[in-house]
Amino acid sequence: MAVDEAGFPVTRSAAGVVRSAAGARTLSVLDARISGCYACPRLVAWREEVARVKRASFRDWDYWGRPVPGLGPDDSRIAVVGLAPAAHGGNRTGRVFTGDRSGDSIFAALWRAGLANQPTSTHVGDGLELTDVRVAAAVRCAPPANAPTPEERDTCNPWLARELALLPRLRVVVVLGGFGWTALWPVLAAAGYALPRPRPAFGHGVEVELAGPRGPLTLLGSYHVSQQNTFTGKLTEPMLDAVLSRAKELAQATT
Repeated sequence: MAVDEAGFPVTRSAAGVVRSAAGARTLSVLDARISGCYACPRLVAWREEVARVKRASFRDWDYWGRPVPGLGPDDSRIAVVGLAPAAHGGNRTGRVFTGDRSGDSIFAALWRAGLANQPTSTHVGDGLELTDVRVAAAVRCAPPANAPTPEERDTCNPWLARELALLPRLRVVVVLGGFGWTALWPVLAAAGYALPRPRPAFGHGVEVELAGPRGPLTLLGSYHVSQQNTFTGKLTEPMLDAVLSRAKELAQATT
């Protein structure tokens, strides 16, 4: 497998994503392969342009400017799935949900829930450690206008499918927003979970239990931790805390 200038294995097509994801035997290998993905030309062009031009307030940063892998241990019973990295957040720092207001909200909530050792995530190497939770995104590259296309979502799906498969104790997935909710269904179908018909509509606090090859899996819906939602009060701290508290309750009950 070819590598790029940073030493990450390179993937350049949707078919390549399928093969590369399926061949990853550990999360560390998967993370490296995600970081070398060039399968979506529009996303590649945007993430690299943002990394070159930068935001004035971050002009001294060396932007990551590539796909952002997940974060958290492989024995996690809970996964949190968001939409995509922010242009000057994850695309800058190289860590999912890090460096923007959305990240401020989710990591503070994980800390309040006892799933993180500190309430902030500012940069790689800041001391953050997660316990029993893996945080990831449905799409791994920062998209223009924060809006991936359905094709880009589908191309990225095998990365998420493999990530979830490499969490053998997984029992709960907290899905942030309707985009992630839609993206997750084909991932779960491919993993052998029996999906309800019709598919449950997304909503905050929606709870769906699925039967699958590794036992029960519960999906919990939450409004996304976007600035628009948190600033307008559509998503409050107590609302997010309640979802994460329920996730912990479910995870511990199925140990």
